Amino acid sequence: MNNDYINIYNNLVNLARNKNLYKIFTNQDTFSDRLIVLLFHFAFFLKIYSKNNKKNTLQNIYDHFFKQLELSIREIGYGDVTINKKMKNYINIFHSLLEKIESWENIEKTKKNTIINSYLNINDKSHKLTEYFDNFHKNLTNNSLNSFAKGVIKT
Repeated sequence: MNNDYINIYNNLVNLARNKNLYKIFTNQDTFSDRLIVLLFHFAFFLKIYSKNNKKNTLQNIYDHFFKQLELSIREIGYGDVTINKKMKNYINIFHSLLEKIESWENIEKTKKNTIINSYLNINDKSHKLTEYFDNFHKNLTNNSLNSFAKGVIKT
């Protein structure tokens, strides 16, 4: 299953690296923006798959995800103290995100826009990012965890 965890992480990272996604909402393509978009993807992923999968499996995916994220931040060159602070901040952001998207399918579009705007400094007046995450949510709902874990998605 460890290989599946790597595929899940890589799939989420590939989705978050989609350059067209950033053209929608920002003039800058920063590490922070990419990380927040990655956390959005992972939050939707856990929200959808927590309904029909074992908690132990999802906990292992969660642990693997944040371990890989920490390793990626280390590769950038941050020191141990900085990494600990950043990881604590990212985990807090992630859990805040999870709470806000809990009932995503029942939230009005304007509230969805407000949620996204509260995490990203965006200039997207057309709200294409909200539509993107609506579609991503629907896509996850229509596919199994196993299909997301097998192979790497190309964007």
